[in-house]
Amino acid sequence: MNESALILADFTPDGLTEFQQIDLQTFDLEKLFKKSMSTTQSAIYLLTVADPKATLKQIKKSVKCIGAAGGLVKNGNGQLLFIHRLGKWDLPKGKIDPGEKPKKTAIREVEEECGIKVDYLGPKILSSYHVYEMKGEMVLKKTNWYEMGVNKRPKLIPQTAENITEAKWIDPEQLEEVLKNTYGLIKDVLAKNAYI
Repeated sequence: MNESALILADFTPDGLTEFQQIDLQTFDLEKLFKKSMSTTQSAIYLLTVADPKATLKQIKKSVKCIGAAGGLVKNGNGQLLFIHRLGKWDLPKGKIDPGEKPKKTAIREVEEECGIKVDYLGPKILSSYHVYEMKGEMVLKKTNWYEMGVNKRPKLIPQTAENITEAKWIDPEQLEEVLKNTYGLIKDVLAKNAYI
């Protein structure tokens, strides 16, 4: 939510020091989202519940949900694929079409957004959730992220129709440019694969 994070857990995670505790009785995702949108400060909110999965299921029932999928793509030289969209570095991803499987979506979106052919689809890295506003309505988007690979170092063609101004191969040792101007969820994907 606008660089703020909501953690659902049945305990307080180790190392979590600065956070705001949320009470389940007064929890309102829409109010929390509006609060996050009204400030430039990022925050961590902790909602401690007995069953985090059941709570997430309840939250998903209360809002419009959209599925998406994308990938962390590595080329034959070990470089990672990033796109620059709407002023931030991102990973290629997109909405799941009706009846489409997330893995197929991930491949299709990477290929469409960057003009390449995916040669390898690996395991799912993680699923992320983010909240945003679409046509005045709050939406919860779940994105499945997959490891992917391409042979050699194919030329990239950014899909400008999707507001992608640049597609770029970046060495894992040179991620500072990306990390200074990306989303927290992208950092999570990179951290899960031990790039940061």
